[in-house]
Amino acid sequence: MRWLAFLFGLWAAPVAAANCRAMTFDGADYTICTVDMQTDDLRLFLNDKDGKPYGHFAAIETALGRPLAFAMNAGMYHADRRPVGLYIEEGDQQAGIVTSAGPGNFGMLPNGVFCVQQGSARVIESRRFADDPPTCRFATQSGPMLVIDGALHPRFLPDSTSRNIRNGVGTSDDGRTATFAISRQPVTFHQFGRLFRDGLGINQALYLDGRVSRLWAPEIGRRDGGVAMGPVLGVVGSQPSAGG
Repeated sequence: MRWLAFLFGLWAAPVAAANCRAMTFDGADYTICTVDMQTDDLRLFLNDKDGKPYGHFAAIETALGRPLAFAMNAGMYHADRRPVGLYIEEGDQQAGIVTSAGPGNFGMLPNGVFCVQQGSARVIESRRFADDPPTCRFATQSGPMLVIDGALHPRFLPDSTSRNIRNGVGTSDDGRTATFAISRQPVTFHQFGRLFRDGLGINQALYLDGRVSRLWAPEIGRRDGGVAMGPVLGVVGSQPSAGG
C-alpha cells in the first residue's frame, strides 16, 4: 500500500494556485488575481543564469523546473529590458531608485515601489521609500501611483481619452495580500485607479504598465505571449513542472 500513500501524498501536498477571477467595474472588465503573502511564494524575475533577460513566462518556468501559478509583467524597462527604476532581487539591488520627475508614465510623480518582504508586501510612494528604505527581498519601481493613501493620483482626469490595456498591483493595509489587476479592454488611468480604490477597497496601488501588459494564469486559461518583457512577478508552485 506504500504506493497509495505516495500518490495520496502527492495529491495532498500544497500547490500554489492562481486565485484569479473576472470582475466588471464601472462598465469595464478586468481579471483580478490575489496573492496571499503568508503562503504564496511571490518572486521577481529578470535575468537567467547567463545574465540574459528571460523575456517570457515559459522561459522562467523552464529555468525553475516548477510551474508559475501566476505571473504578470512587473514594471517598465528600457529597450534592452533593464528596469527603469529600483530593482531588487533576493535582496540584491540591481538598479537604483529614481525620485525625479521625467517623461512618460514612469516620471509622472508620484510613482512608487512594490516591495516584497517576508510574509508581506507593500506599495510605497518612491520618495517615502527613499527617505526610509525598508528591507525588501524583492522590489520593483514603476509609475505612476494609482492610489496614494486612499486618494487617486492628482493628475488623473475623469474625461481623459488616453486608453490602454493596463495592469497594476495594490496591497492591503496589513500587507498580507497583494492584489493584481489587468484590464480586458483599454481603460483610462482614472478608471483603473478607481478600480483599485472604489472597486477593490485598496488604499495603496501602483501602475505596472500598459500595452505590453501580460498575464500568466494557467488555471483560468491565460498564457499570454507577445514581445519579450523585462521584470516579471510570479508565484512559484511547490511541485515540479511536468518537464521538471
